[in-house]
Amino acid sequence: MGHVENCAVVVIDMINTYDHADADLLLPSAAKAVPLIVRLIQRARERSVPVIYVNDNFGEWRSHHGEILDTALAGPHANLVEPLRPDDESLFVVKARHSIFYETPLAYLLSQLDIRHVVLCGQVTEQCVLYSALDAHIRHLKVTVPHDAVAHIHENLAEAALQMMERNMGATICSADSLAL
Repeated sequence: MGHVENCAVVVIDMINTYDHADADLLLPSAAKAVPLIVRLIQRARERSVPVIYVNDNFGEWRSHHGEILDTALAGPHANLVEPLRPDDESLFVVKARHSIFYETPLAYLLSQLDIRHVVLCGQVTEQCVLYSALDAHIRHLKVTVPHDAVAHIHENLAEAALQMMERNMGATICSADSLAL
């Protein structure tokens, strides 16, 4: 895939304790996606492409990104979080619902950075990634989803979600390593 202009890499919900009902179904897919997300983030950083983490606050309304990170790193699945640790240049937006845009400052942040293309990676393909792609699409943003840099709970629903993003939202679906930032 050709060079992507005015883009940001958005890492969805990867700073995670995996302390939820579907975690056992999600963990194997997350473990496969983490190395690809790490490479995508590294390439973005090398090319000065903004990396924006958008993460659940786990219902803790006192939480800030440092506390969310510390809690995830103290959990039993820190091996999935540590490689994805935000650096000092990374941006961080806290969300409370599925979409990265719902009642967050992300749309404003993207406009301030003149971002017109979002590369969505993270989890969960058939939930937060799908809803975020739709919200990006209705905001007239170009959307790319590297199919191997997103994690799913249900493989069949993830495949359907990727097809919907491509067909209904005009998203580019590609492999993480083929994406030229």
